[in-house]
Amino acid sequence: MRIGAIVTRIIQQMKRDKRTLALLFVAPLLILSLMYFIFNSNESEMTLVVSNGSTPFIEKLKEVDFQVVENNDFSIAKLKEKEYDGWLAIEQSEVKLTLLNDDPSSAKALMMKLSQALQPEQSSMLHLKTEYVYGDENTAIFDIFSPMLTGFFVFFFVFLITGIALLKERTSGTLERLLATPIKRSEIVAGYMIGYGLFALLQTIIIVLFGIYVLDIVHVGSIWLVLLINIVVALVSLSLGALLSSFAASEFQMMQFIPLVIIPQVFFSGIFPLDNMVEWLQNIGRIMPLYYAADALNGVMYKGYSLSEIFADLVILACFALVFITLNIISLKKYRSL
Repeated sequence: MRIGAIVTRIIQQMKRDKRTLALLFVAPLLILSLMYFIFNSNESEMTLVVSNGSTPFIEKLKEVDFQVVENNDFSIAKLKEKEYDGWLAIEQSEVKLTLLNDDPSSAKALMMKLSQALQPEQSSMLHLKTEYVYGDENTAIFDIFSPMLTGFFVFFFVFLITGIALLKERTSGTLERLLATPIKRSEIVAGYMIGYGLFALLQTIIIVLFGIYVLDIVHVGSIWLVLLINIVVALVSLSLGALLSSFAASEFQMMQFIPLVIIPQVFFSGIFPLDNMVEWLQNIGRIMPLYYAADALNGVMYKGYSLSEIFADLVILACFALVFITLNIISLKKYRSL
């Protein structure tokens, strides 16, 4: 009887907690469906630019599933701009292959396919000279993921710590006491953003410096740009965590936002190539902050981008933060109108 009473109480408690029920039954289905569509996306064709290639050789490349672009007036600058997988320039004395290498696994797959096309002409393979736009032949897949992981950990921990800390402020009555004073709602939000932002800034600096100088994560570009990107990411996470904390009544409910807010962003942070996904999945990825954070971090740390080349990503991230901060101010209306 006593065991039955405990079971009955738990069932009744769970029935009243609609959010927990949704997390228990709906969230796993959403995540599983997302993974299904991502992993079942069609693999994109490799695009190879060929200069001075004969017609029979072009046909051989197409037979091994290359998308061939013939261009006898090509350059590395155009290869970066168009983001083709590689450029094969055929001269009388040698065959020169320039790989973009923005994805080492794709670069290795391209070389394997090219070796199949050149198999009947072993002499060409003997004179094949390979160069890389980004990285080199020893570049590992982790060199691509590590910049993205840096941004993810900054985003995740700032979101979690800020959300729980602000939740305690509200549940302990501190926020209500602040709202009983003449202070404006915008001033309250600004105070929380700056106060917790200082600790988020310190945490961000520690994570970035530890990753670069202790773990030796690849960083071709400026470390100051890496810090700038991660500081903006921390601001977005800080404002988002503060916003979602207003919809949680306990730390457990705050944790429930992780599979709904954090996990989906991981899939669109560059770990899985968006180019291979269907268009509607790509559109979902473009409304997530980590998509732009990963793009900027990968550009600076792996490709050596300058500020002008990541400026658009920074502006979009700043817009996310501005929207979340504005929604934070609006969410305080339920406590006080001014």
